[in-house]
Amino acid sequence: MAARMKLKLKTVFVLYFMVSLMGLIYALMQLGQHCDCTEHDLPKDRAISRLQEELYRLQGQIRQLEKLKQPEKQPPKASLPTIFVITPTYARLVQKAELTRLSLTFLHVPQLHWIVVEDSPRRTPLVTNFLMKSGLTYTHLHVPTAKERKLQEGDPSWLKPRGVEQRNEGLRWLREDRRAQPGEDGQQGVVYFADDDNTYSLRLFEEMRSTQRVAVWPVGLVGGMKFESPVVEGGKVVRFHTGWRPSRPFPMDMAGFAVSLKLVLANPDACFDGEAPMGFLESSLLKGLVTVDELEPKADNCTKVLVWHTRTEKPKMKREEALQVQGLGSDPAVEV
Repeated sequence: MAARMKLKLKTVFVLYFMVSLMGLIYALMQLGQHCDCTEHDLPKDRAISRLQEELYRLQGQIRQLEKLKQPEKQPPKASLPTIFVITPTYARLVQKAELTRLSLTFLHVPQLHWIVVEDSPRRTPLVTNFLMKSGLTYTHLHVPTAKERKLQEGDPSWLKPRGVEQRNEGLRWLREDRRAQPGEDGQQGVVYFADDDNTYSLRLFEEMRSTQRVAVWPVGLVGGMKFESPVVEGGKVVRFHTGWRPSRPFPMDMAGFAVSLKLVLANPDACFDGEAPMGFLESSLLKGLVTVDELEPKADNCTKVLVWHTRTEKPKMKREEALQVQGLGSDPAVEV
């Protein structure tokens, strides 16, 4: 069929070219010749009319062939499960830069819903405006961290768990929102906790999309190691490659697992424990959802690193501070 259509189209173009060439030759022959209108006008008009009719006919055939060449419409793909990404964030100099980098990754992930939770008593203008212009499907929440749980200036980052209230607020919103969605479709999806300073491969999101209960994978540059990872034998997680407290129930980083939405909804009390000892925050959620034997290894049986626990260096502001003392500091109206 394709070969016949190609041959027919070629024939039409040849005919079109020949007719156009004949018309051009005829017109050139008439240039500079004396014209007796009474003798020549009628035959000339008939010839032009015939040429125009032939041209219209050929143009019609070309349009028909172009319609035949249009690709057939593909049947719609089955709807993808939504990936709900919960990201805690807090005000700091690099906040907008971190959110920008993260959003540019998410823009390449189909069917993603970003739940951004600010550590703040109210939604800040910076994050509000940023999300409005992000081009992403999002929900903007806020809840402040309790004063006694906040890290103080100079405290090491590992001293207290961070983002606990914010992640739990994201889970609370998800449960309330999904309850309002009738039918099985409202429970289809995956929940992932993505910090705003990590680095994510696009492949990671396609790996997690098929999560049935809890999916797991390695995380690079974490825990003072090149990577931490579940160890898989025979398609099952049997232990964990980690340098610190491997006896923990789930010795994994927050970036190293995703949970099915259905499992989250079926366990309404499952949440992060802000009083959990150092390194046990992930375990405080997972132990109420799954056993180690039920974990689903992804990323080629946990042999590929698709997420990295990167951290942005805190900017040094010595020159800015010196200029502020002189009243020459940067314009505070310029959002950074």
